[in-house]
Amino acid sequence: MPIAKPPMAVIAEDEPVLARTLQRLLAQLWPELQIAGVAEDGPKGIELALEHLPDVMFLDIKMPGKTGLEVAEVVADDWPQDKAAPLFVFITAYDEFAVPAFERAAVDYLLKPATSERLQVTIERLKHRLAERSQVPGVGELAALMQKVQSISTTTSESPERITVIRAGVGNTVRMIPVADVICFEATEKYVNVVTATGEALVRMSLRELLARIDATGFMQVHRSVLVNSSAILSATRDEIGHYSLTMRGLQRPLKVSRAFGHLFRPM
Repeated sequence: MPIAKPPMAVIAEDEPVLARTLQRLLAQLWPELQIAGVAEDGPKGIELALEHLPDVMFLDIKMPGKTGLEVAEVVADDWPQDKAAPLFVFITAYDEFAVPAFERAAVDYLLKPATSERLQVTIERLKHRLAERSQVPGVGELAALMQKVQSISTTTSESPERITVIRAGVGNTVRMIPVADVICFEATEKYVNVVTATGEALVRMSLRELLARIDATGFMQVHRSVLVNSSAILSATRDEIGHYSLTMRGLQRPLKVSRAFGHLFRPM
């Protein structure tokens, strides 16, 4: 009978004292857990995760470069399809909106500073989930994981007023774009590109912030940074390595579908 490999974890925490404390507590409470690396910012956390493919990731919510939620989205999107998805544990300061959001999404979280009592509960939950999970992600598992993470980020603050028309500045003009006319939303570093059949316009907010303001019924996510109007999809084309791209009504260029969402376009 083959010997089971010990579980592996990556920690992403920008406060060195808290990172060392978490490492010390994990060594005491879960000695068989191997720490593959500790990152001080979001991009390094992504690098370590995709290099080592850990079983568990401990992610600080607020880090330089990318937040813990953004790190989880990128990792889930780029995770190998033949490897079981990691379990995420988010580390956060207490927040009246954040904690209920974590609980609704059924993800693990630790409040700063981590205590041995609370960490022990998390460890037992992680051990149970590691023991029962499949070694290969099921169809849609990674997409479901991304959507869980995104559901947290859109509910960790008070709900803003909903809008049905997007005001986008184009030079000296403000374009009034009905949400229903949007073909797709594409996230960039600090903006969202709003694409319609008559042109494109940038709005200065994140895709996450925009989604919290609009009624996204009828839109579907096809990439961590792309949301499309499902009624504008004409076809999905699969290439020789299994990646899909979409042909959209009113758009002259194809849209890439990430691996996590490829299952949405497999033939029935």
